[in-house]
Amino acid sequence: MSALRRVLMWIGLPVILIALWWAFTRQGANFFVPTPERVAEKFVETWLSSNLWTDVWPSVWRLLVSLAISIVVGVTFGILIGLSRNARWLLEPLLEFLRAIPSTILIPVLLLVIGINNGMKITVIVLGCVWPILLNTITGVRSMDEVQTSTVRVYGINGLDRLRYFILPSAAPQMLTGIRQSLAVGLILMVVSEMFAAQEGIGYQIINFQNRVAIPEMWSGILLLGIIGVLLAVAFQLIQKRILHWYFGLKEHSNDG
Repeated sequence: MSALRRVLMWIGLPVILIALWWAFTRQGANFFVPTPERVAEKFVETWLSSNLWTDVWPSVWRLLVSLAISIVVGVTFGILIGLSRNARWLLEPLLEFLRAIPSTILIPVLLLVIGINNGMKITVIVLGCVWPILLNTITGVRSMDEVQTSTVRVYGINGLDRLRYFILPSAAPQMLTGIRQSLAVGLILMVVSEMFAAQEGIGYQIINFQNRVAIPEMWSGILLLGIIGVLLAVAFQLIQKRILHWYFGLKEHSNDG
């Protein structure tokens, strides 16, 4: 598929949706569904001004820090648990119990324990993002090829070499699947964490606009979240292709065969 065709496929559906939106609102003013032009105007006025540094950047910074913490914790403990049958047997009931508790339910408790600060918001995001990474890493480590595992053992490859050249490459596809799932979870929790006792952030501003019945501004905040989600997805795909170039190469070879 040519680069031009990929670009056209990427922008085609958004253009169609915007055209339908414009056609729907062109016939008459709808207070709750403003025109695309009005939303775009408020987007520039609201988010590409001082709010870019007072609201957008703090939210994105907290999201990125939370994702980094989640990746480190999830991958580290996922590898340790995946390599140990006894650890899986011991911790599996506890992990399933903790995973079933939505991190948003813990916000009132975290407000009391940690306080109204960045630490509380980051903790909420981490508690939601770490599970897809942790569980997918465990699955990836457990599904390592038994023949390759035996070969590595016979050749005496241990320690960091075993981790770097065998465990991480073998489990990487599953790990990255978990990280991709955590991106959407993190974006949602970023907004939710800023809706409670906050004074800045994208989520805070969206709730503020809703309370003030500033509908175009509220829609512009929703548009901003969508743009951030797309940028995260594109960045992740580029990183994934770089890390798993060998994996995608094998898939293409097998498909050609």
